[in-house]
Amino acid sequence: MNIGDVADRSGLPANTIRYYEEIGLISPARDNNGYRRFAEQDLHKLAFLARARALGFTIEDCRALLALYEDDTRASADVKRIARDHLRRIEAKIADLRAMQDTLTELVDACAGDARPDCPILRDLGREG
Repeated sequence: MNIGDVADRSGLPANTIRYYEEIGLISPARDNNGYRRFAEQDLHKLAFLARARALGFTIEDCRALLALYEDDTRASADVKRIARDHLRRIEAKIADLRAMQDTLTELVDACAGDARPDCPILRDLGREG
């Protein structure tokens, strides 16, 4: 398969596939003319990476997960540790977003939204510290 075929089948843009090759996540074979030649195994790795990235795993997490996926002697505890650490980061982001939502809700509710120039939203944004 060429890169266009793999891009179509994996749902990943060709640039992403080239990047994954550049950083060593995949290593497709090369034809004599230098063109990439992807095997089914490469497509499977790309689908794995696409799913992991869709779940928000970092590139380094993906690298570790892919290595564990390919290691028949892996310990599932290692996989779970990576996933748990990622879940904690997601939970922290959600908490931050909820705090932002609460603050912004208070500010929007406090603003009269009329023709007067007084605006609690701008006052809050303009405060120091």
